[in-house]
Amino acid sequence: MKISARGESIQDSPIRKLSPVAIKTKEAGKKVYHLNIGQPDIPTPPEFFEAIRSYSEKVLSYGPSDGINELKDAMINYFKRYDIDLMRENLTITYGGSEAVSFAFNIIGDPGDEIIIPEPFYTNYNGYATMSDLKIVPVPTMAETGFHLPDISEIEKKITSRTKAILICSPNNPTGTVFSEEEIRSLGEVAKKHDLFLIADEVYKEFTYDGIRHFSVLEIDELRENVIVVDSISKRYSSCGARIGAMITRNKDVMVSVLKFAQARLCPPTLEQLGAAATYKLPHSYFEDIKKEYQLRRDTLYEVLTANKDIVLRKPEGAFYLMAKLPVDDSDDFAKWMLESFDVDGETVMVAPGGGFYSAEGERTDEIRIAYVLDSSKLKIAGKIILEAIREYNKKS
Repeated sequence: MKISARGESIQDSPIRKLSPVAIKTKEAGKKVYHLNIGQPDIPTPPEFFEAIRSYSEKVLSYGPSDGINELKDAMINYFKRYDIDLMRENLTITYGGSEAVSFAFNIIGDPGDEIIIPEPFYTNYNGYATMSDLKIVPVPTMAETGFHLPDISEIEKKITSRTKAILICSPNNPTGTVFSEEEIRSLGEVAKKHDLFLIADEVYKEFTYDGIRHFSVLEIDELRENVIVVDSISKRYSSCGARIGAMITRNKDVMVSVLKFAQARLCPPTLEQLGAAATYKLPHSYFEDIKKEYQLRRDTLYEVLTANKDIVLRKPEGAFYLMAKLPVDDSDDFAKWMLESFDVDGETVMVAPGGGFYSAEGERTDEIRIAYVLDSSKLKIAGKIILEAIREYNKKS
């Protein structure tokens, strides 16, 4: 029997594809520093678990397809901190931010339609585009400029009769770039001019550094009909396994359609929604120490890696990732070699090869993504291991 073209063409995850190699490495007795995946080590707020433990109903029944009001109300109050006014009807609760992206892709276009995305981008956008039969039209950004957007005219050149949306992620995964208010407003003007959706993945909203403020597309009043926002508690409240996210829009037609998709999968999980509601009720001060910790980690790793002047790296402005351009020819081979054949005193590092964060194979084979989700002392060791690995790898080449 033959599987579908979608099944054959969907991308392997660059974040997870080396996991079997890492398992063998650890079985051989080596220690592996996992910098490949954005799994925070920050403790999940205890309020999340308390909310679940306090559930007293005798039957765990189906909930509303678009999510429970307790969570929606908690999110509405959360966004009020940023002077963003939402109503319950603007929110659909999803299985993580992933389902929100998938819903959005399926709603904004038909098979063969196009969505413009600055690259490198979150690797799973490739998968969602394959599943919805959309074509990603990439806009290249460069390590040398901190992966900020090119001139807006370069983006406008990509628009065709089949273009349906522009998608941005800010703060960005995989680069840590925070797009400025000017950049985002320029994109909004293009979206408005060409009657496009502007989809914004804002799941790292809280994590910006050096006094930089995250600017949300929800703050642009004239784009009320164009904007779709992807939200999630996974990284914000260190609750990746809860799988609670949201799709946010003031466009009534989009909300009518997304409810049908939500009904088709019945409902999001009730207990995790209650836990999520409890986290959204936490005071804004909850993030203060967490942001300081991530900024310290960023600074530590940046200082170590930039000791090698051949590494191209601008200091990331947000999230907890960096995308580094290395003096190696093949980051896939380099990442695998580090796990299979290299160690320093029995320790090595797992990173995500950068090519998987692009729309086409063979792009930017000299880049890696690092998630700085370990404490600073471990990051310092891991960074030095990477530097030594680069030296040894280039010797063998």
